[in-house]
Amino acid sequence: MTGVARASRRGLEAPTSATSVRGSAVRQAGERGGATVCVLAVGLAFVVAGIFGAAVGAAGTARQQARVAADLGALAGAGQALLGEPLACRRAAEIANANGGRLLACRLDGLDVLVTAEVIVEPLPGLTRAARAGARAGPVRA
Repeated sequence: MTGVARASRRGLEAPTSATSVRGSAVRQAGERGGATVCVLAVGLAFVVAGIFGAAVGAAGTARQQARVAADLGALAGAGQALLGEPLACRRAAEIANANGGRLLACRLDGLDVLVTAEVIVEPLPGLTRAARAGARAGPVRA
């Protein structure tokens, strides 16, 4: 055998153009799109995790907003406690509304004002949740 024949049997000689096109098509057919599917699956997992994280964050933010509305409403109501429950609760409702909440309950216990506020949040489209918080404010007792 000549050196050229041995080289082509070992695959060292460059294949002809017809063999090259057919061989590359066969090799690529089994590999086409596999990595794309994996990358899309990983990307989808990140998107789902991001949406879930955003929903949890929105719920946590709503809870904190409800606490702030209740605390500030109770403080504002305590400032009006000497004028009676209707005025104290009206002021508490104004402040709770100004802080993005809604006053659910308000009552006077002596000079203490007890307030419950609620914030409605929609962490995902079509999913509505309510975050509630309560607060108490009044004069300092020794």
